[in-house]
Amino acid sequence: MEQGRAREDVRPYASEGTPRDVRVPEQARGEHIHSEPPAPRAVQRHSVRGQILDALRAALADGDLAPGEVYSAPALGARFGVSATPVREAMQRLAVEGAVEVVPNRGFRVSERGPRERAELAEVRALIEVPVMLRLARTVPVAGWCALRPLADATAAAARTGDRAAYAESDRAFHRAVLALSGNQQLVSVADDLHRRAQGPPARRADLIADASQHIALLDALVARDLAGARSLVHEHLGGADV
Repeated sequence: MEQGRAREDVRPYASEGTPRDVRVPEQARGEHIHSEPPAPRAVQRHSVRGQILDALRAALADGDLAPGEVYSAPALGARFGVSATPVREAMQRLAVEGAVEVVPNRGFRVSERGPRERAELAEVRALIEVPVMLRLARTVPVAGWCALRPLADATAAAARTGDRAAYAESDRAFHRAVLALSGNQQLVSVADDLHRRAQGPPARRADLIADASQHIALLDALVARDLAGARSLVHEHLGGADV
C-alpha cells in the first residue's frame, strides 16, 4: 500500500449490514473491526487530509460514525487506503469543531449532543443570524437574492435524494452566502462554526425537504420584498428566537 495517498480503484464493500452504495479501498475488503464502520465513500480530491476530512464529515452526517463510539486512526486509515497520519490530522480538526473528542491511547469518540445542547446552539445561532438577515432583507437588492437561487436549489435537490451529507454541506453553503452579503467575514466564520456544531443526528428525509423548502420560500419573500413574510420565515427557520 502506498502511504499518504488514497487509491483510486475502489470496489463495493461486501460486509454484512453495509449499505450497498458504500465504497471503500480494495485493500480493505473482507476486514471488519468491531465499532469501526466501512469507509463511507471514496475519496477523490488532491489533498489526502482534505479528502479524509470530507469523508469523515460525510460519515458523521450519514450516521456511519455513531455518537459515543470510539474509532482509531489506524483502523480508519486502513479502510480509506491511507496511513493513520491524515486520518489523525482530520480527526484533530473535527475535535476542534466539537464533532469528536480525543480519547488518549484509543482514538476519537464521536460527540453526543443531547436535545438541550442542540437547542442552546440553535438559540445562539438565531441570536446572531436573525438580526443580520432582517437587516439584509431591507438593504440587499433583488439581484443579490436571485444570485443565491442555485444554492437554495442545491439544498432542495439533496433533500429530495435523502443525501444527508450533501444536504449538510449545501445547507451551510446557503447560510454562509446569505451572511456573506453583510460583508463581515468574522460573522460568517463564527456563524458557520455554530451551524456545524448545531447539526444534529441524521434527519428524516421529510425533515430535510421541509427545511430546504424554507430556503426557497425565504428567497421568494426576499425577492418579492415581502419583509413581513421574510421575518416570519427567518424566525421559523432559525428556531424562533425572540430577537
